[in-house]
Amino acid sequence: MSKKLDCLCGEVPAAPVKPLAPFSQEAMGFLSALSARLLKDREAKAYPDVITFAFFCRRSSLEKMRQEYDGQLEGRLGRGICFHVAPSNVPINFAYSMAAALLAGNASVVKASSRDFIQTRIVCRAMAELLAGEWSCLTSYPCVVTYPREEQELTERFSSLCDVRVIWGGDETVRRVREAPLKPRAFDVTFADRYSLLCIRPEAILAMDERALVGLTLGFYNDTYLSDQNACTSPRLVYWVGERQQADRARERFWNAVYACVSARYPVEPVIAVDKLTAGCRAAIRLEGSRMEPTQDNRIVRVLLEELIPGMEDVRSPGGFFLEYVDETLDALCTVVDARYQTLSYVGFEPEVLKRFVMERGLSGIDRIAAVGHTMDFSLVWDGYDLIRSLSRKVAVL
Repeated sequence: MSKKLDCLCGEVPAAPVKPLAPFSQEAMGFLSALSARLLKDREAKAYPDVITFAFFCRRSSLEKMRQEYDGQLEGRLGRGICFHVAPSNVPINFAYSMAAALLAGNASVVKASSRDFIQTRIVCRAMAELLAGEWSCLTSYPCVVTYPREEQELTERFSSLCDVRVIWGGDETVRRVREAPLKPRAFDVTFADRYSLLCIRPEAILAMDERALVGLTLGFYNDTYLSDQNACTSPRLVYWVGERQQADRARERFWNAVYACVSARYPVEPVIAVDKLTAGCRAAIRLEGSRMEPTQDNRIVRVLLEELIPGMEDVRSPGGFFLEYVDETLDALCTVVDARYQTLSYVGFEPEVLKRFVMERGLSGIDRIAAVGHTMDFSLVWDGYDLIRSLSRKVAVL
C-alpha cells in the first residue's frame, strides 16, 4: 500500500463484507451515535457544515427518511462495497456520501479531499472513536482515506474492490476515475459538473419588509459565497420573472441587500478578484448584447443578458459572479436547460408550479427545486438518483 495513503478512520475491507438491509439498526444506531458525538464536540460547533451533517444524522431525522420508504424496501440488501471519490472543494460531502451508502446497506471506502479540511478531521475523529469502542462491529463499513489525486494505483485498487463507485466532481474527475477498471457487475454513480439557477418574482422582493429581506439575503449568501460559489448547487444565473420596470426596482433592492450581507462577511481573495474580471471579459466576448452592471466593488459581479444563450454556463467564476436575465415568463429556460442544469432555487414561486413547468416542458435538466438558503441541503435523492435504491439490490421472488 502506498505511503501516501492516509487512513483517517475505519479499515479498508480485506474481504467481501456482509450487505445490510436499508435503514438497518446497525446503520441507524451508528449514525445517530455519530450525531450525538458531533453535537457535543466543542470544535465542531465552529463549523456550520459539520453541525448540519450532525442534524442530518439524528435519530429523528433518520426515522423520517426511513418512513418515506415505508413498505417500499422489502427484499432489498446493500450491494456490498462502495468506493466514493469525494469532491475536493466541499469539505463535508464525503460524510454525506458515506452515510447514504451505509443507510442503503453498504460498506464504504471514501476518498476524501486531499486538502486538509478541519471539518474532515473532526468527523473522522468522531467516527474513529466510535469504531474503537461500542461500534467496533462496523470497523470495515465506514473507511475514510486521503491520497493525492495522481496516485492512480490507489484509485485502481479501490475500484477493483467495489461493487459501486460513486464519483463526485467535475467532468475531468469523472473521466480520470473511470480510467480505473471495475469488476464486471460493478457500476458507476456519477455526480459531474452541474449548473444551478435562482428564479425570482420581483413583486416578492418589493413586498418584503427589511427583516425578511435580510433573512433572504443571508440564505442567498449561504447558497453561494459560503462555498465560494464552487458547489454545484450554487446559483450562477439569476432569472427575474416579471415586468421590466418592476424587475429593475426589485433588482436594485435585492443586490443592495446582498452587498450589505456579503461585505460584512466575505473578504475577496486576489485570485478570485482576477477570476471574476476574466469571466467578465469572457462574457463580453461570448454573450452578445450582455453588459456589466454597476456595483460598489468586486464582491459582486453581475452581467445582464439580453437573451439566454446555449453555452453561457461556461462563463463563470467563483466568489460572486452572476448572470442575470429578465423576462415575463419562464419560457426562455426551455432554450438552454440541458442535463447540466441541477438545482432551481426560487423566491415568490410555489415549488409545485416550478416542478410542473419542468415536467410539462420535458426539460432534460433540473433535478432539484429548493428554497433560497436550502440549495445545499443533502437529500437521499440527489441529481435525479434515488441513492437508497441505486445503492441497494432487489431480491425478487418469481
